[in-house]
Amino acid sequence: MDLYLLPKAVGFLLLVITGVPGNVFIIIQLTYFRIFERKLMPTNIILMMLALVNLLVILSRIIPQLINALGVEELLDDTECKFVIFTYRVNRAMSICVTSFLSCYQCILIAPNTKLWIYFKKKLSQNVVAIIFLFWIFNIAICPYFILNARTRRNQTTSPYTLHLVYCDADFLNYMAYIVNGAIYSIRDFIFVGLMVLASSYIVFTLLTHERSVKGIRSSDRTQRRSVEYRASKAVILLVALYVLLYGLDNCMWIYTLTLSNVSPNMNEIRIFLASSYSSLSPIVIIITNPKLQQKLFTCKRERNRNYELNGQVYSISK
Repeated sequence: MDLYLLPKAVGFLLLVITGVPGNVFIIIQLTYFRIFERKLMPTNIILMMLALVNLLVILSRIIPQLINALGVEELLDDTECKFVIFTYRVNRAMSICVTSFLSCYQCILIAPNTKLWIYFKKKLSQNVVAIIFLFWIFNIAICPYFILNARTRRNQTTSPYTLHLVYCDADFLNYMAYIVNGAIYSIRDFIFVGLMVLASSYIVFTLLTHERSVKGIRSSDRTQRRSVEYRASKAVILLVALYVLLYGLDNCMWIYTLTLSNVSPNMNEIRIFLASSYSSLSPIVIIITNPKLQQKLFTCKRERNRNYELNGQVYSISK
């Protein structure tokens, strides 16, 4: 492996090491809660879907980048390119939509208990799965272009309207197709990121108001329930802040590249790293802000340490 590829390989390897176990842990534990405890809160359903789509982003985007950084030149054929690019684009879009939905749901959850908001809370909680399913249909419907025009990278001249994605190219053939596709994805992203920001701003305002109102007030069951909702809201704010930060850095670099006549490959690699980081870092935020997942993680660690101690005792006795 060339020396200049080492930092890139290390960076993407860290994302894989962090993201795959974290997302798999969340999916397994929340599935366990659903099967054996017969109960899964709507927020946890959204988090489980977020972990799933983030895992698919890692498998379809970060791992090919890592393999390429390790020096593997050819990996995918045309069919595999279509599948990998389509999987990445759909699940990247799902990651944005689900994070936005999570922030909007939490915003409605902490809204005042008026008749209208109670109705919205009830309907939204009952239809979480249906809404996520609609997100799948929407994002699959706007990404078929990548199935038709993705192909493995070849040593030949390509159209100036071609996206180069590690082992694959997505050729838009003409300027109009390039602009229309870019506009569709940009508008979708800005809408959902805008909803994230608006919902999170309302959550922050509500949290600050709550902090001022509860000072010196004796706790009650209702206050404690609201406090649980507010703790969950803080977790959502952290997730949204992480996404908006990475999204903002990526787009700042993209705007900067528009001023350049020749964009460095290293610049594109940094953008890919930033755009993919959310899928690997969000499980950390979810786990450290979710008491049930924390408890399960610490239980697993204690059991593993106990097994190590027992194995050590057996080994010393056998000696």
